[in-house]
Amino acid sequence: MADRQRRWLGLGFVILATLCWSTAGLFITLIVRGSGISALGLAFWRVLTTSACLFVAILFVRPGLLRVKLRDLPWLAGMGALAVGVFQVLWILSVLNVGMSVATVIQCNAPIIVTIMARIVWREPLTWRKWTAIGLACLGTFLIARPTGAGNIRITPLGLLFPLGAALAYSGITLFTKKLTRDYNAWTILVYAFGFAALALLPFQIGRPMPVQISGPAWAAFAGLVLLTTIGGYTSYALGLRRLQASVASIAATIEVAFAAFIGYVFLGERLDGGQIVGALVVVSGVILLSRPSGRVSRAPMR
Repeated sequence: MADRQRRWLGLGFVILATLCWSTAGLFITLIVRGSGISALGLAFWRVLTTSACLFVAILFVRPGLLRVKLRDLPWLAGMGALAVGVFQVLWILSVLNVGMSVATVIQCNAPIIVTIMARIVWREPLTWRKWTAIGLACLGTFLIARPTGAGNIRITPLGLLFPLGAALAYSGITLFTKKLTRDYNAWTILVYAFGFAALALLPFQIGRPMPVQISGPAWAAFAGLVLLTTIGGYTSYALGLRRLQASVASIAATIEVAFAAFIGYVFLGERLDGGQIVGALVVVSGVILLSRPSGRVSRAPMR
């Protein structure tokens, strides 16, 4: 009974985390509409504010987590600059160009990309299950991104590059995390990664004026993006991982696609046509297949 309760509690935390993540597109849209800030500017202020909030929280709760070895700083800096910083910019551009529903679905390709990169970097074998998952991901992405359809979402080749690039950067987060989690708490990795991401994006903010008029809803949306989407989502997912296997958690996390589609439909008027819905189901099925017990795919919740 205790194990069953532990499992259900873990699933509850993971579902709560995906609900938090699914609000990212809505908050990003509201912020840009209410301030006119650029994708690059929003990415910078998001990672900077998140890192500052985490730093203060860790400093008061468990300051020992801020200690890292000097030899690991290049890895943390690489994760922040090359993966987290780039991902934040591309993810925001994805939401603004193709909508939160499509961006979220294509983002689900990240575990597939990790599988391919793991083959290249670590020579991990490509089993029939992995090949099938790759094929499903390609088919699902094609169905979602085709130029015609009955929905109100139209995707250009350039617009498609943003979420695919975000999925690639997201995969880099996973690969960096795979090395760092052996020695550090997840909170330590997150605070440094977001901090280095802010440093990497800082030069692009020099000389750029701040938005002159920022509406009240935009301020509220930014607070929600940092506290609910990023910190709240990550905390919930971490609590879920303490009670679940990583494969089970990654399967449960695919429910984010449904949450994002619902939020996009209700609040932003986004509608997927029948073919795009089928494509979303195909992509999710590929991720689920890849996440079965024989595979080990982790998800780095830094959206």
